[in-house]
Amino acid sequence: MKTFGPGATIGILGGGQLGRMMALAAAQLGYCAHVYAPEPRAESVAAQVSAAYTQGTYDDEAALAAFAAQVAVVTYEFENVAAAPLAAILPHAALFPPARALEVAQDRVNEKSFVETLGGRPAPWMQVDGAEDLARAVATIGAPGILKTRRDGYDGKGQWRIMTPADAAGLDLPAVPLIYEGFVEFFGEFSVILVRAQDGSVQFWDSARNEHEDGILARSTVPAPAEIAAQVPAARALAKQVAAALDYVGVLTLEFFATQDGPVFNEMAPRVHNSGHWSIEGAIASQFENHVRAILGLPLGSTELVTQGAVMDNLIGEAADAWPQLLADPANHLHLYGKAETRPGRKMGHVTRLVQ
Repeated sequence: MKTFGPGATIGILGGGQLGRMMALAAAQLGYCAHVYAPEPRAESVAAQVSAAYTQGTYDDEAALAAFAAQVAVVTYEFENVAAAPLAAILPHAALFPPARALEVAQDRVNEKSFVETLGGRPAPWMQVDGAEDLARAVATIGAPGILKTRRDGYDGKGQWRIMTPADAAGLDLPAVPLIYEGFVEFFGEFSVILVRAQDGSVQFWDSARNEHEDGILARSTVPAPAEIAAQVPAARALAKQVAAALDYVGVLTLEFFATQDGPVFNEMAPRVHNSGHWSIEGAIASQFENHVRAILGLPLGSTELVTQGAVMDNLIGEAADAWPQLLADPANHLHLYGKAETRPGRKMGHVTRLVQ
């Protein structure tokens, strides 16, 4: 077990809002953050609240090694990082979660195959490497369905709805590996967020009911309604298996569809997650604080609710322009991410309200 006392520096791969909130949680416990990302420092919202910043690409092994030599432990807030170059970090600093978690989570075929080996049930799927594969997948699984890139897609990006076989036949396929997934009949979506310590102990936060708009998370509500909550134990059991199989350390998120036949696995994120932002005010220890505790070898904090529940709304695009009105309501806990440019579909912040 690797334990690092206050004053140590945490290296964060990725310069976005998840890294920003992680750095703030680290500072509260007496630690510094050093961010590594490809964009200039002025464009990184995590850099705004961090002690140091290194601009470099994720495949530059020499730059990664030099960065790692300046920190005690490295983690990431962004999973679309090439796993192989991360080996350059290990002679210099601890790396949590392990690179294996990235290898699994950043490729949808690897992810679904891995979960199936543990007894999990994803939507029906087939690998697609060309037009013939897509036609075969639609014929086998049926339509409607969703064609997705195997890598790099998030918040609805890199996805195409296939409503009929004709839609598939008329699609100009991108020259990247793809996966076709059948539609799932579901009555709700929820996430399981856990934290696993270096000694293998695991704690869960309450699962949120997640509501999406245009493929982007819009609202998370904790606790989830009873019909969704009834499926959480089975989903937690799978999530715990995933974490153990990966020898995981830190916060791990699995997303599920709640169906008449039980939970259906959707995807996993080897990091803190948007649907857990409510935990900053709503839990005794937030997902960000407990991620920091886990990777540093510190005792985990309690994940218990501090009130009856919480509702978190993402502020997407121009919704963040309502910050004066949001601040005027004393029930609101407003978080703006420091992004200079407002764009449609861009997460600009979030607001949480506690249920008393």
